[in-house]
Amino acid sequence: MSTRQTDRTEVAARLAGAVGRINRRARTDSASLGYGIISALATIQAHGPLRPGDLSRIEVVTKPTMTRILTELEQRGFIAREADPTDGRAFMVSATEDGIAAVEEARSRRTGLVAELIEELPADDVAAIAQALDALERVAQGRTAQENASSDR
Repeated sequence: MSTRQTDRTEVAARLAGAVGRINRRARTDSASLGYGIISALATIQAHGPLRPGDLSRIEVVTKPTMTRILTELEQRGFIAREADPTDGRAFMVSATEDGIAAVEEARSRRTGLVAELIEELPADDVAAIAQALDALERVAQGRTAQENASSDR
């Protein structure tokens, strides 16, 4: 890459590849909940109660996919349904205590696995990753720097 101008396409390609490899390496055994299920449950925990349609928009998945995820979460006792107070035909979902515990356990396990991956890196590399985290988190949330600054006010 040129030091004069950052090639955003090259950065995007390298970032996508690195994130994909890290995700594959950080996955736990197949008996645990999948990433999509944990992601939806974490979103419900953070922003719930939510309508399924709102959750599918936040998670960027189709409504049929979200229906399957919610069915599994409900069968495991990780979410509860409640009537939507503004629309009697609709329902909202919220995380149960077991659901919150499942999110925390998954986060802890994933954090431990990623910590193992970066354990042998030199301190300068860890500092560079740490410095990039704010921007990466904005990208992950689909927010620009301006949107982030205005929501902090």
